[in-house]
Amino acid sequence: MSNVTSEARTLMDELRSFDKGWFFDLGHPLLNRVAESFVKAAGIGALQAVSREAYFTAVEGAGVDSGTLPELPGPKKRRFPDLRGENCKKSLEIMVKNTGKESFQWGLVAGVYSGLTYGLKEARGTHDWKNSAVAGAITGAALALTLEDTSHEQVVQCAITGAAISSAANLLSGIL
Repeated sequence: MSNVTSEARTLMDELRSFDKGWFFDLGHPLLNRVAESFVKAAGIGALQAVSREAYFTAVEGAGVDSGTLPELPGPKKRRFPDLRGENCKKSLEIMVKNTGKESFQWGLVAGVYSGLTYGLKEARGTHDWKNSAVAGAITGAALALTLEDTSHEQVVQCAITGAAISSAANLLSGIL
C-alpha cells in the first residue's frame, strides 16, 4: 500500500511540475525549449486550421452569398481546396492531412525560433534585437521552404519579413 502512495505522490509531483512551464525533460534546456515550443504551436496551428475550415463549411452550408463576405488576402482564399472529396471519409482524410501539414509548419516556426533565440543568447551572452533578427530571418526562410512551389524570392522575402517582425517585437517588448 505504501508503494502505491509513493507512486501517487510521484505522479502528483510530476503534474505540479507542469506549472513551471516545462512539459519535457530531454536533458538540456535547448531541447526542452524547442520541443515544448513545437508541441504548443503545432496544437495551436491544428486548432486554427480546423476552426477556419469549420467556418468556411458553415458559411457554405448556410448558403451565405460569398459576395457579401470580405475577400481574404493572398493567393489561397481557402487553405483546404481539395476538402470536398468523393465521400465523407475522403474529405476527412484530406482535412487530417492538411491540418497535419499546417500544424507542422506552426510547430517548425516556433521550435526553430525558440531554439535559435536560446542558442544565440547562450553564445553571445545577451538577448537583444540582433538575436531576434537572425532567428527571425532563419525561421522565415525555413517556413518558406515548407510552402509549395517556393521560389528564391519567396525565401528571401520570408526571411526579411521574419527578421523585421522578430526585431520589432523585441524592440517593442521593452516599451509596452
